Amino acid sequence: MSKKKIASSKAITFSEKIKANHNDELLLVNKRLAQQIEERKKRAAELIIANAELAFQNEEKEKRAAELVIANTELAYQNKEKEKRAAELVIANIELAYQNKEKEKRADELSIANSELIFQNKEKEKRAAELVIANIELAYQNKEKEKRADELSIANSELIFQNKEKEKRAAELVIANTELAYQNQEKENRAAELAVANKELIFQNKEKEKRAAELVIANKELAYQNKEKEKRAAELLIANEKLTFQNNETEKRASELSLANKELEAFTYISTHHLQEPLRKIQVFSNRVTTDEYQNLTEKGKYYFDRIEVSASHMQALINDLLTYSRTNVTEKTFENISLHTLINNVLENLKDEIAAKKAIIEVSGNCKANIIPSQFDQLLCNLISNSLKFSKPETAPHIIIETLYTKPKTKTKKKSPADYCHITISDNGIGFDPQFEARIFEMFQQLNSKSDYKGTGIGLAIVKKIVENHNGIITATGKLNQGAKFDIYIPVA
Repeated sequence: MSKKKIASSKAITFSEKIKANHNDELLLVNKRLAQQIEERKKRAAELIIANAELAFQNEEKEKRAAELVIANTELAYQNKEKEKRAAELVIANIELAYQNKEKEKRADELSIANSELIFQNKEKEKRAAELVIANIELAYQNKEKEKRADELSIANSELIFQNKEKEKRAAELVIANTELAYQNQEKENRAAELAVANKELIFQNKEKEKRAAELVIANKELAYQNKEKEKRAAELLIANEKLTFQNNETEKRASELSLANKELEAFTYISTHHLQEPLRKIQVFSNRVTTDEYQNLTEKGKYYFDRIEVSASHMQALINDLLTYSRTNVTEKTFENISLHTLINNVLENLKDEIAAKKAIIEVSGNCKANIIPSQFDQLLCNLISNSLKFSKPETAPHIIIETLYTKPKTKTKKKSPADYCHITISDNGIGFDPQFEARIFEMFQQLNSKSDYKGTGIGLAIVKKIVENHNGIITATGKLNQGAKFDIYIPVA
């Protein structure tokens, strides 16, 4: 019996040692598992910090992109300023052409007109110098913007490098998670007694793996967004290059415009001196031939001579109309608030001989006041009323109706005042025109009728449209063949 008791006590002692060893192993495994969990928490914290740094760098990149957009807006504004200055140069050049014409008409005041021309040339040189300075400033600003674009490119390169580093860290974290899952499985096999605790730990690990996977997906999306932003930055750089090219083109066109203005000055000088001088001589010698030698000419010679006089008169009218058209741009725009009814009566008084010859009936109604350039508006009314008299039906007395009233123009433009435009209509019962020519009728040298039946140069309505544009107004024409024509003009009241 004593031997059996000793044997049983030894067996119990051995089993207790096995259990103690097993418990020690289990504690050691739990410690290792806790250490690995701590390591994984540290890596997750590093990944969160890296993501925060990436978000901060993205914000910096967006700020720099916003600065580039502002710089582009400033460049567009400066381009508009340059265009305005180029427009001022055009106006100054046209003013010079008009003054050359005035100098020809007043030949006995040539010395005074030359002094004025020299003064205006100096003014034009000053404006050209201002334009050169503006171009230099624009070139400097373009260089500054190119520097900012280079800085943005360097910042994007640094961000790409940092994104790659963070991707490497994320890959290391995925590998660590895989190893941890494997170790957890091994520990589950060896720690059956801690099944409940291991199940809870596995559940927590799965949750963390899900979060890590979500974080990986978020990193991929962030990387995709970074690529999209890089594409947009590249597109913005391309747009900047195009804008620089367009600026260069604008400068070229400004140079071409300056050259064209010089050619216009040359043309004005030729038209006022070299063209009109021989034309006057032709007319003087024609008058002498008519007075002294006309009766000695044959019938055929008289016919040819009459054709010469008609052609000379037509050329004189064409030169005068061209100079009148150019004068509408260069005349000093002094606006006056006057009654249109008074201006219409003055024009009718000047045309009373033509009106009496045609036995025309003219009706005038309304009494609008508007800010206008009196000399130009006098020319506008004279051209339109003269056209109505000229293009009347042969056997029908012209009936011209002139109306003025306050209204709003029939456009999509929204205005504050309910009656801020003066609407002027001039209609007649003449030969009219085909509706398909309503848009072309205001173009230069457009004559819709035979030159032999109706004399003219085709510039009168072009002058009318230019005067309306000088008043920031609108003009339209409607008509039908043999049923008359109607012109609607809208001029701002103030």
